Amino acid sequence: MDCSTVSETAPTDTTAHRLESLTSWDADWAGLAVVVTGISKTGFSVADTLAELGARVVVVAASDDAESLALADTLKIVGVKDVILGAATSTMLPLVEGEQPQLVVTSPGYRPDHPLLAAAAAANIPIWGDVELAWRVRTKAGRKTAAWITITGTNGKTTTTTMVESMLQGAGLRAIAAGNIGTPILDAVRDPEGYDALAVELSSFQLHWTESVAPVASVCLNLAEDHVDWHGGFDAYASDKAKIYANTQIACVYNAEQIETERMVEAADVQEGCRAVGFTTSIPAISMVGVVEGLLVDRAFLAERKDSATELAAISDIGDLVPRHLVANAAAAAALVLAYGLTPADVRKGLQAYHNGDHRIQAVASAEGVLWVNDSKATNPHAAAASLASFNPVIWIAGGLSKGVDYNELVREHAPRLKAVVLIGEDSSALANSLARHAPNVRVIMASGAHTETVGKTANGDGVMAQAVAEAAALSTPGDTVLMAPASASMDQFTSYAHRGQAFIDAVRELLESRASAKKES
Repeated sequence: MDCSTVSETAPTDTTAHRLESLTSWDADWAGLAVVVTGISKTGFSVADTLAELGARVVVVAASDDAESLALADTLKIVGVKDVILGAATSTMLPLVEGEQPQLVVTSPGYRPDHPLLAAAAAANIPIWGDVELAWRVRTKAGRKTAAWITITGTNGKTTTTTMVESMLQGAGLRAIAAGNIGTPILDAVRDPEGYDALAVELSSFQLHWTESVAPVASVCLNLAEDHVDWHGGFDAYASDKAKIYANTQIACVYNAEQIETERMVEAADVQEGCRAVGFTTSIPAISMVGVVEGLLVDRAFLAERKDSATELAAISDIGDLVPRHLVANAAAAAALVLAYGLTPADVRKGLQAYHNGDHRIQAVASAEGVLWVNDSKATNPHAAAASLASFNPVIWIAGGLSKGVDYNELVREHAPRLKAVVLIGEDSSALANSLARHAPNVRVIMASGAHTETVGKTANGDGVMAQAVAEAAALSTPGDTVLMAPASASMDQFTSYAHRGQAFIDAVRELLESRASAKKES
């Protein structure tokens, strides 16, 4: 193990030229000295890929738990030279077999100012992300090369990506959703059979380290304040989101209801012939996909678009509970796949087969005139705003890890629909302050135990959620919606947004079952 720091010298012209030439699986990767950060799902896939390519790989990760140790053992078996675990060494850029690394491939969670990455930048060592690596190895002799359809946005990425996947599969294509969702992008690229197309969800973290990707079609669904702590400011966050459009081949799809996304397209350096296509939840103009009288329609990909539109699907094809932002996701997905070459029939078939998934405006129960809705995936104010706009009146369960965002606009806009708010989270003071300022007449209740010292995320979080549900139930009357849309991340009290959502589902079911049992006994 060698944790010596590298010298601040520029890479040789030979190294730079070699990296530029690495544009396929069959290129000369053998012996390339690479440091990989992280050993979780992404980091493991990166290290495994590079080892298979014959590169000399050293993995660095702060975690040194039993799972990380087991993954380290596996990586060494497949040819990784060394795995350095532990917080004490994770900030140092190591040498690779005594030599300066020629490349660093980083996992998305590592901020650009992380000491290891800062050291690499100071030494002029190129830094890629897993997506950049995946794009460069996507072609291999004897394996099908997939077209990429790329999706980002502050909210709605996963929904839109899985809609695209459903439409592609409905058209009979071998396709999969990958990237910042489910399957790591490198695992999808390395599939022995290959895919016709990939629906690739990209986070702002992944886009930050991406340069070469040239998708068939791309979209930034929306833009709102999020992850400003990682990026160092909103402008930097927006700039990384805008990278989704770079090098797009056929269509840059933008949100016609948010001018910022259209400006991203206008500023993008795209391939010759690429066009801009808008999506909207209203009547579409020319070169847009939108909605007319309950129908999703296309005015972008038909020859007679100046004075007619093509019906794609009925909004009811999406499901029974279809809030406005879900319609927007469907319109964006339709525009993306139409650009790729699918037909209106493929769009409808995909939407009819689509399942929105758990924890995304999920109707959990309807009892005694009260609707209980789980939107644990609403991890920031923009996502929570979409949920709140769908219901009225609302008893809102919210709070958690704020990530440094501002709640004032969210509360100011939706205060009229709030009947009461139940706060969870170890520190929801920022949201509480916004409620006091902009919704002073709305009753705010702190779930008992929400601000106590965490004993364990699972036990403490589940207990707090049960208390929050009980408080909401006591406040509810027929016609109300109890909406759990936290507008915050989950990691202060829960292991993930899914854990938080399941805690809500379990608490609601237990409460309703208890009430039903009590009624029978009486």
